[in-house]
Amino acid sequence: MDAVLQAIGDENRRTMLEILRDHPATVTELADALPIARPGVSRHLRVLREAGLVTVEQEAQRRIYSLRPEALVEVDEWLEAYRGLWQQRLDALHTEIARGKRDQA
Repeated sequence: MDAVLQAIGDENRRTMLEILRDHPATVTELADALPIARPGVSRHLRVLREAGLVTVEQEAQRRIYSLRPEALVEVDEWLEAYRGLWQQRLDALHTEIARGKRDQA
């Protein structure tokens, strides 16, 4: 999980994952969407690949990168306990808003 968290800690890598969430892409396509040069994109993709977040498939001269969402399962499970805390707070906020509307009526 540490490798995944470290990999998603970078804004450019998160942007790449968002693009790959929608469709597979080449290094060139990813570089076009980012403010960094193609060699930098390749370095970021290596980090994502080593963390298990993306796979690469060779297609003639092109490398096609795809998201591996199952690599995020452990992070999602870890965050589940925190979601419960936020849900309780959001429920309490909803109750207070409803109470305020009722008192205004």
